[in-house]
Amino acid sequence: MAVPLVESSPGWLARLNRDGKLRAVALVLPLAVFLFVFFALPLFNVLKAAVVNDAVKVGLPQTSKAISKWDGKSGVSPVIEQAVLKDAAWGSDNQDKFGDAVRQLNADLPGFRSLMAKTQRAVSNAEGSDALSLKLMEIDPRWSDSTYWLTIKRDSHVLTDNNLLAAVDMHRTATGDVESLPDGTSANRLIISRTFLVSFLVTLLCVAIGVPYALIAAKATGWRRHLMLTMVLIPLWTSLLVRSAAWVVILQDHGVVNDTLVAIGAIAHPLQLIYNRTGVLLAMSQVLLPFMVLPVYSAIQAVPKNLMPAASSLGAKPLTAFTKVLLPLIFSGIVSGALLVFMSAIGYYITPTLVGGAGDQMISSVIAFYATGTADWGRAAALGLILLCATLVLYVAYARVSKSNALMGD
Repeated sequence: MAVPLVESSPGWLARLNRDGKLRAVALVLPLAVFLFVFFALPLFNVLKAAVVNDAVKVGLPQTSKAISKWDGKSGVSPVIEQAVLKDAAWGSDNQDKFGDAVRQLNADLPGFRSLMAKTQRAVSNAEGSDALSLKLMEIDPRWSDSTYWLTIKRDSHVLTDNNLLAAVDMHRTATGDVESLPDGTSANRLIISRTFLVSFLVTLLCVAIGVPYALIAAKATGWRRHLMLTMVLIPLWTSLLVRSAAWVVILQDHGVVNDTLVAIGAIAHPLQLIYNRTGVLLAMSQVLLPFMVLPVYSAIQAVPKNLMPAASSLGAKPLTAFTKVLLPLIFSGIVSGALLVFMSAIGYYITPTLVGGAGDQMISSVIAFYATGTADWGRAAALGLILLCATLVLYVAYARVSKSNALMGD
């Protein structure tokens, strides 16, 4: 007896397709929420803090509104002076907002803290309507200086580049011109240069040590390979703080290294290996070495094992076979490892703090100082933005190198 064929219903197929899409969305949704909450949202807040500053607009609302109509060239009108007096009286009951505004103004033009405090005391001592009849120039002659008024007008804008300029030791004058900060005021440019220099040196050390190590590990077999890979992975299983503290014990004047060198007669006096650039490079290289070894090892494992013997059989010397055959094939792994090491190194904080000296602190220490020491989140966010831009540039460079390497492989 023949069994009739049941034709598929178009509605049933559409419903099945819709259910499949819903299941796919349900699987991806937790990851999307995680990325939004823990990556996109914090990144947006950092970008916002770097270019948005409403402290003056919120802390001096009347003054910000009145001074927005001032052209910055003519004399200050009585309306603006009245607004300052009103904000000074209002600030007595809103010290947090008023204080934030004063701190911002004082950061851009030192002297504002004492000026606003003196003005607020004068307003507080006056009674009722008499406070609004005060003359600012009589309270303090500095109110006759247009620089103070221009600073208030500039800081009243919510969008600002002050934090970004301060991150590279520059500032905008009251007239709007951009110029470098006086010597000794800030050293962000020096510390940023030091951060990239140290990260570059650490990357070179990791390449010099990690590539041969990965080659030997890939060549080894059995328990030797497992032992070499385990030695690389052990640092990843250890706390970063513990690893950095261990280097202090190893490199100190009477540590393992110096005691061994003195015992064998190599040196007469202990070497200064700690609290300087040498200690930072050694400690950071050891911590970041796994990020160099593992990508290179993976790239070597993907190379056919018969390529090097084939090159040798065709008359290529070992060095020629390595540079012409193996190195181009594992180059993407070397670049990946170097990229990981460099990007991790530019954000290091614990290791340079524990092992380095005062002249070896990196930009992360400055960010921590602004964030926790002075609560200046705008400056901290601006410096973080510099590191973010550097990371993006590295990614673009890596993408181009990977693309060109793929074309050469084709």
